[in-house]
Amino acid sequence: MLWLYLHFPHLLLDHIRRSGEHVSALVIVEGSGQKVVQACPTAKGLGVRTHMRLKTAINLVPELSIIKADQQQEARILEDQARWLYRYAAHIILVPPNGLLAEIGSLQRLYGGLSAAWRTLEEVLHERQLTAWMGTGHTPLAARLTARNGVGECTSDTASILQTLSKMPLLTAEFDGRTCMRLQRLGLNTLGEVFSLPPKEMARRLSPETLAYVQKIRGSRPDPQAPWQPPHHFRQQADFVQDIEQSQGLLFPLRRMLSELESDLCWRQQDTDCLLLELQHRHTEPTRLRIRTSGPEHRTEAFLSLVSLRLEQQPLKAPVMSLRLIVKRFLGREAPFKQDLLGENQDLNEAWHTLASRLQARLGDNAMKQLSPRADHRPEWAWSASKVRRTNQVTTATNQLPCRPLWLLHGPQPLTETPKVWFTGPERISGGWWDGQRVHRDYYVAQLNNGQLAWVFRDIREGWFIHGWFG
Repeated sequence: MLWLYLHFPHLLLDHIRRSGEHVSALVIVEGSGQKVVQACPTAKGLGVRTHMRLKTAINLVPELSIIKADQQQEARILEDQARWLYRYAAHIILVPPNGLLAEIGSLQRLYGGLSAAWRTLEEVLHERQLTAWMGTGHTPLAARLTARNGVGECTSDTASILQTLSKMPLLTAEFDGRTCMRLQRLGLNTLGEVFSLPPKEMARRLSPETLAYVQKIRGSRPDPQAPWQPPHHFRQQADFVQDIEQSQGLLFPLRRMLSELESDLCWRQQDTDCLLLELQHRHTEPTRLRIRTSGPEHRTEAFLSLVSLRLEQQPLKAPVMSLRLIVKRFLGREAPFKQDLLGENQDLNEAWHTLASRLQARLGDNAMKQLSPRADHRPEWAWSASKVRRTNQVTTATNQLPCRPLWLLHGPQPLTETPKVWFTGPERISGGWWDGQRVHRDYYVAQLNNGQLAWVFRDIREGWFIHGWFG
């Protein structure tokens, strides 16, 4: 097997940068807030270094922006990287807080060789604005050590990998402090010198755990790795150094997150019709916005348009410190609309879907209703109002249906004049005996004296009535 390790030296800094903020000097400090663990290039140019005390860094750069590292946040960001890597390699292992391990030997034929797979990942990392040190190895630990020390190469030659490992100083071989001190007391300074020790002597003079670790590096002892499985939901989060006070400031990170969603949905070959946005505030409860579409959707621009309309209708109640996008509902993708040879046909279903989604975003989910036919001959009961949903085909009227008015009155109104012209009729409608609302009517299309076309009927018991108007 051949393994590939991706080491992200400043993953949290890259995550903040991708949110679109332009911060002059930024550092990440450890949980206690006393030591710098990551520094952006601008901060490094001003003299700030990793492992420097925060007080010293502030003295060098008084306007320094500071973010405290959080284990849960780092784990979430690392899982985001595993999600996109899963599109290129199926066997992935998370190595917190900043590493990913992938089995790549079985994928060489798919990509046309190891070099092609390596270049593909480099291009993806560049597109995603991520800094990663990559390394290959015949064992997981070999790939990890070469990548983390910046000496990883694109090679599947075991001898070359072992030669690179042999030159590695003990301090970079990730032995625990006590074992490293004991090895140095024995006069050993490189990992290659440790490789040359007899196994029995190493276990006796050091520990069986040290022997097992060295054997796993070389590949003489199995080192099974449980693969990571992607969650059955989509979750993206943008964290801001400075709180966002205007909703327009959320659109740039939203576009990036929705683009990630589109890529994820295309990879899944699925759509969704519901987005959940969570706006985190410092001193108030989060704002939760549920964005619904009238049918399955996956396009970034369509989602962004709906979110923009919703943010216009609902101003921010407080500055936003982080933005989270969650999708838990996935739908099967519909077959694409077929155009003619010249591509000039217009997908009327798509146009209706876009219009309905925008109206829902502007007016609210409950402001729109869709009329649906009901199996009842009585006009008052022949329709129902339901939730707007997307249909597979645009319905069109046919000549076989009887003539019906576009404007049906809430209830029949008495006809107070004799129509000027009679056009069609009678059309007899009789029913309702099953629910106690029986009707027995003869309907006509007639023109009144003022020129209006009316739908009138004669009830055999109560006389003449108007039930609707034709446009």
